[in-house]
This record gives sequence, C-alpha cells and structure tokens, in this order.
Amino acid sequence: MSNDFRISNDFLWGAATSASQIEGAWNEDGKGMSIADCLRYRPEIDVKNYKKVNDVDTLEIETAIKDSEDKNWAKRHGVDFYHHYKEDIEQLANMGISTFRFSISWPRIFPNGDDLEPNQKGLEYYLNIVKELKKFNIEPVVTLSHYDMPLNLVLNYNAWYDREIIGFYEKFMTTVIDYLKKYVKYWIPFNEIDSIVRHPFASAGLVKDRFPNKNFNEVIYQAMHHQFIAAAKVVEYCHRNYKNMSVGTMITKTTVYPYNSDPRNVLKSLKQMREVYAFSDIQVRGFYPDFLLKKYEDEKIVLSTQKEDEKLLLNNTADFIAFSYYSSVCAAEDTEGLSVSLANTTSGVYNEFLPQTKWGWQVDPTGIRISLIELTDRYNKPLFIVENGLGAEDELTKNHNIHDTYRIDYLSRHIQQVLTSVEEDGIRLIGYCTWGATDMISASTNQMSKRYGFIYVDLDDFGNGTYKRYKKDSYYWYQDLLSYGTQIPKEFFNE
Repeated sequence: MSNDFRISNDFLWGAATSASQIEGAWNEDGKGMSIADCLRYRPEIDVKNYKKVNDVDTLEIETAIKDSEDKNWAKRHGVDFYHHYKEDIEQLANMGISTFRFSISWPRIFPNGDDLEPNQKGLEYYLNIVKELKKFNIEPVVTLSHYDMPLNLVLNYNAWYDREIIGFYEKFMTTVIDYLKKYVKYWIPFNEIDSIVRHPFASAGLVKDRFPNKNFNEVIYQAMHHQFIAAAKVVEYCHRNYKNMSVGTMITKTTVYPYNSDPRNVLKSLKQMREVYAFSDIQVRGFYPDFLLKKYEDEKIVLSTQKEDEKLLLNNTADFIAFSYYSSVCAAEDTEGLSVSLANTTSGVYNEFLPQTKWGWQVDPTGIRISLIELTDRYNKPLFIVENGLGAEDELTKNHNIHDTYRIDYLSRHIQQVLTSVEEDGIRLIGYCTWGATDMISASTNQMSKRYGFIYVDLDDFGNGTYKRYKKDSYYWYQDLLSYGTQIPKEFFNE
C-alpha cells in the first residue's frame, strides 16, 4: 500500500461561507432586509439548545424592523466581507485553495423578492467576486439560497408556504445564473434543504403565529415541497441552457448510530436516518419515498400540488450530492436517564465514546467516512463535502497569533478519513470544503465568538472590534496540506 494519499488533478480543495454570515452591508447599495437580519444573539439561552435561539415570532420581526442598528443583530454586520472580499480572497488564494463556496443574498438582487427588475449593484458585486476568484484560478461553488430570503416575502406573502414564491425564486435564480454564466459551473439551489423541519424560519421564512388554525407541520412540508419544485427548476434551467453546469442537492448529513445493540435502538436509528435521506431521495431519485407518504397519511398532512410537479421532479434530478458534516448522534427508543443533545438542531443521545465541544457537538471523524459510504451506496452519484469544521473559542495573543491546535486536530482527523475513504471505499468525491474561510457569524447561535475560520476577524458578539484579519495556525497547516498537490504523505496527518 502506498505511503501517499493520491488524489486526482481536478479534486477541489476549498473553504465555504454564506452571504448572511460574512457579508454585512445589510442596508447598503440597494439591498433589502433579509430574514437573517431578524436573528439576534441571545446570550441568556444555553448554546446547547439551538432550537430556542431560532424560534422567531411576529413580535420579534417587528422589533427587528424598528431597530435600525446592527449591534444586536450580528448577521447585519457579518465580518464585512462586502468591503473586504478582495483581501479575503487573496488570503485564501495564498493558502492554496482551488474552490470557494459562497452564497447569493437574494434581497441583494431583488430587495423585496417580488421586484420587477433586479438591483444592478447587487449583480455587479457578485460578478466582481467570481472574477476575483477566477483571477486566482479558484472555482466558485454558488449556493442560491442560504438562510436569507427577502423579509418582504414573509410579511406580505406566506413565505415558502405560498406557491407564488416559486416564481419569485425562479426569476431570481435565472437572473443570477445568466449573469454569472461565464464563471460558475457548480450550483446548489438550497443550503441544507432538510433543515426546514428543524428551523423553519431561517430555512423558509415560516413563522408559526402567522398560520393560525393551521397544522404547522403541514405548513412546513408544504413549503418544503415548493422548495423541491424550485430546486428542480434550477436543474431544468441549467441543463437546458448551459451544458457545462452541474446542479447538486445539499443536505445536513448527520450520522445516526443506535445507542447500543438493543434491536429497538437499531430500528430507531434506521428510522431517524430515513428522515435524513428523505430530502436527498426526492432530489436524487425524483419522487417522494413511500415512508414519507405514509407519514403524511398518518399525520393527516395533505399537500397541495400541481399535476406537472411529479414529472418535473422525476426529470430534473440532482447531478451530485453535496453535504455538510460536523458530528454524529445516537438514537434510543427510551431516552430516560440518558443525556440528549440538540447539537446543530439535531436531537439525539450523546455517544459515550466521543468527546463534545462547548456547544454540544460530538467530534466523530469516522462518521464522515461512514457518511461517504452510505451516500455512495444509496445513490451512486458524485459527492461533494461542502461543509466540515469546528466551532470554537479562539484567543488572539498580544502578538496577534492564534494557536488553534484543536482545529488542526479536528480537520486533520476528518480529512484523513476522507482520503482513506476515497482510496479504499471507491468514493467519487468532487471536493472538500472546510467551514469556513475567515471567521463568521454562527448560523445557529448568531455568535461571533463561535469561530470556524482559518483567518481570525477582530470582532466580538456585539459588533465591537477593528475587523482586522489575522492568520491562525490552522491557516498555515491547511496551506502545508495543499502544497502537496496530488500526493499527500500519510504521515502528514500523524505529525
């Protein structure tokens, strides 16, 4: 067996971000208000209980609208990538990445979502980004919708519950794709499309108190259906007009183990994994799995569909499966006396064999290899890891150093499992992206102090700081890794 991991010349090594977490400039150059602008940092809530942080009601939205400042609404200022993008991209290029995943802020293109014409300044901004990436031979991977739909579509429509939103999204996506067509090959219609069942506001603008006398679960699954139709339309549009483009589904890949060998817990874990896969099943196979239809029947959930929906889903399936992977959970039929996690808004029992972070995420490098094998065996499609990383508190020393050995350890052990899986398990992997690039606002807790990047941004949880950038030790570690090219010594991961 070789002493090196051998990867293909076209393998994409990179970093991933989202507009609402890095851009800032929330009310500049014609941008409209986003649902992300209504999410605030709430230090009074336990960071291990993420669900409460993202419970947004109409009163909270009204409070956000009245507050024109950004201090309490961290995603309004982000890390000011809007004005630092050239500096940040150059830093990443110097690190050696070959791909950069970012998202388009929908209200930066159509401020209200239902506008007749796009905001030209918004289009030019993203064109400048992809041109800057191409200058450094970095392949853009673009997510069209990543938790920041226009707030107007919540206030004056019924968000993604309203089928009319599909048309607004279609206009948005065709405008962006046409404008960036020369530079972008890889497209993802929705970030973690499965997340709608865990945080319906951040994913689809759904606010429970705006649907009185309705089964809110039915509202969620109806909105989910509309997102599936919208995603299929992206596939249809790209395949019809741009033969070089590839469109992927993107899911949150949580690996679920039975808590022990009790057959009831094995069954529980299988059922929980079916729910994980339901979302990719629909986009990869082109139809709803029978177990999900049975769930609708049992819970008296009735979806409103149109006759062309079935054909559209079947004929416009995803070209690749993109996924995020951070941690795993265990499933138990009876959780009494067991410690239950809500890490990444995914409920599960803690695994006694795995350590956990301050935020309750269990560190499980083997789980990423298991995920690659499971997805390959299920779909036989190319895979793309578009998020993997560690959120942690980093300390900036007086000399502006950040010794994040814990992040290096996390990435080293996960990447080693990824490369081993490619070598031994027959995995077709397009690429691997860390989450993130620079530090950014946490999607779940709206914190700055939960840091993910290779580059430290001087900013606290309330927007105080210089916004200066400082390279962490992990930056140089990833730079060393990428310098090896297509042959990476295995001992690199054991140093």
